[in-house]
Amino acid sequence: MAVITISRQMGTGAYRIAAEVARKLKYKLVDGACISECASKYGLSPEMLLMVDEKPPSYITAEDRLRAAALNTVELILLDFAKKGNVILYGRGGQDLLKDCGNVLRLRFTADFEERVERFAEREWIDPHLARTMIRRSDHQRGGFIHFYFDRDWNDPLGYDMIFNTLRLSPAVIVETIVAAAKEPSLKEAEQGVTELIDNTILVKKIETALLNCSDLDYRPFNIIVDKGKATLSGYLASEDEKKRALDIVETVDGVATVEADIQVVNYKAYKDKS
Repeated sequence: MAVITISRQMGTGAYRIAAEVARKLKYKLVDGACISECASKYGLSPEMLLMVDEKPPSYITAEDRLRAAALNTVELILLDFAKKGNVILYGRGGQDLLKDCGNVLRLRFTADFEERVERFAEREWIDPHLARTMIRRSDHQRGGFIHFYFDRDWNDPLGYDMIFNTLRLSPAVIVETIVAAAKEPSLKEAEQGVTELIDNTILVKKIETALLNCSDLDYRPFNIIVDKGKATLSGYLASEDEKKRALDIVETVDGVATVEADIQVVNYKAYKDKS
């Protein structure tokens, strides 16, 4: 059940390489189109998917929290595919979402900025100035998404197993290199225990999503740990009523057997008014 994750800068030609690797390995390519096809089954509208996909989340307003919940839903889609194995997760922080799974081959595609602009402009038949703006915005959003959501520098090489400069190597060479790496015995050997890790991550995401979707809860991000159906929550809320409401929500999440909480009640609103 090997998994390949791909992190890419716009204009590197990563998609064609990913598609060819998927074809050669007979893997499922989980890209934007695939996620869009699955979204409705997870209760995610096309409009909300467009707003949150690979963009930094926020938790300030009720609408922000709904977007964060939608982003969690995208991750649930990725996790469900990863659990099946033999997949390529294209973008969307897959390398960080599955960081504890040893059967994951984490790839990164990069190239010189101006060369990417030229490639993208030629491919899309657009003005180079527009291409430059679009690529700069894409880099900013994707880097911000990884930094905010996973607290990691998108460009940190230690987050990847292999990094390809697509201007230095031909697509054919890159494809063959990835195919060979995907057959590395250590990836197969690391599969033991991965299903449980993914199941725990899925349950964490389900709990987060349920809390984010509760309109009468002044949600603040919790630290959530799941182990064999036992959910442990720690964090802060403004009242005992909210604490009880949060625990009631978690107990109803499918897959949660027991709940243990270390939620501190702090009336931070009163402190804010006095400051």
